[in-house]
Amino acid sequence: MSVKSAERVLQIFELLSHNPDGLTIKEISENLSFPQSSTSNLAATLTSAGYLSLDSAKKYRIGAKLIHIGTMAMENLDISLVAKPHLEKLMESVQETVFMATLSEEELVYLLKIDSKRSIRTTAQTGFRKPLYCTGLGKTFLANMSEQERSKILDRIELVPITAKTITNREELEKELYQYSLIGYTIDDEENEEGLYCVAAPVFGADRKIHAAISVAGPKERMLAQQAEVVERVLSTSKKISESIGCIL
Repeated sequence: MSVKSAERVLQIFELLSHNPDGLTIKEISENLSFPQSSTSNLAATLTSAGYLSLDSAKKYRIGAKLIHIGTMAMENLDISLVAKPHLEKLMESVQETVFMATLSEEELVYLLKIDSKRSIRTTAQTGFRKPLYCTGLGKTFLANMSEQERSKILDRIELVPITAKTITNREELEKELYQYSLIGYTIDDEENEEGLYCVAAPVFGADRKIHAAISVAGPKERMLAQQAEVVERVLSTSKKISESIGCIL
């Protein structure tokens, strides 16, 4: 059984999270179709408790206490646990190996690997590290970080050829990363392992920054046969995981 006042409080929090410049009581009540008097009482209570703040223009914003609670929630959130059910569904839908990885300094670290019944052999395993520039997951991080951060990383690493298809020209790599940043996903076309084709996409946190990357990998011929579907499902899954960890897309 829902409690109306509690529901209204949550709706106010949600509304103000989308309006960082703040809203007046009238604007809040009109947006949510609440009576202005009860909206005023709720806002006053939340402000006195530190969950909302009120500025000189009589606009309400998310308060310091709520920000602190949100920060603590993020610190206690295990992205692997949140992502695993989504990744399992992704694997079942495409019947290829699914990965999740995070960034550790200048390398990729695998957090999860979900095998399918027809998984192929790969050197990528949970806990293993890989270069950023020649993996779909790694290029996802490079494509979705600031230009300054990306330049610092590329300045420090050597673009060593892992396979015949590894991109070792920095200018060519940066052009490709720019294109990937526009389409929202990246591809590893046998650049790290011969015969392996990978489609990857970013997972964003509440701060709108990339926190992880997910991918589907399989034999090139099999992946190309269902590429459009794989891309669609990878993007859909990355969006769901992002929303699950607080990113409002």
